[in-house]
Amino acid sequence: MAATQLDSRTALIVIDLQKIVASMPAAHPFPGVLERAGQLARAFRQHHLPVVLVNVVGMAPGRTEQSQSGGALPPDWSELLPELDQQPQDHLVSKRTWGAFTDTGLENYLKSAGVTQVVVCGVATSVGVESTARQAHELGFNVTLAIDAMTDLSAEAHKNSIERIFPKLGETGTTQDIVDLLSVRSA
Repeated sequence: MAATQLDSRTALIVIDLQKIVASMPAAHPFPGVLERAGQLARAFRQHHLPVVLVNVVGMAPGRTEQSQSGGALPPDWSELLPELDQQPQDHLVSKRTWGAFTDTGLENYLKSAGVTQVVVCGVATSVGVESTARQAHELGFNVTLAIDAMTDLSAEAHKNSIERIFPKLGETGTTQDIVDLLSVRSA
């Protein structure tokens, strides 16, 4: 379903747009994804709506079949990218799992702010973005996904999330669709 409306208390959640991610190969040009995520953050701030910036600072414990070793990480690997123009009123969430809600206090923060809907964007579409959208949906938030402000390491995984998973979790739209809905919401 295409994005149709935004609730009066909608928050933006930007997933894992941090230094280490900027150096990884992406299915879609990363500079454009970052530019559109920044555009969304500016628009939400302009409308006095919450902006949540999420970074990953570790991994969940447990064994997996896929190797987690990527070598030594630079000391600033988890820093958010400057293009997001982090502001003092933005809420920072540092996570150790794919989804931004697990053990981070994000649900309490959003509910105490009266948020009923979230717009999610960032990296990776099939991992952090999808997991966060699933969790938000399960917690009762309306979910909108900014599909041109996200990318993945795999074009196939990105496409699967957008075409098969996201329509079951909420509505999808472009950055411009969402910016337009913000303007309509406040008119």
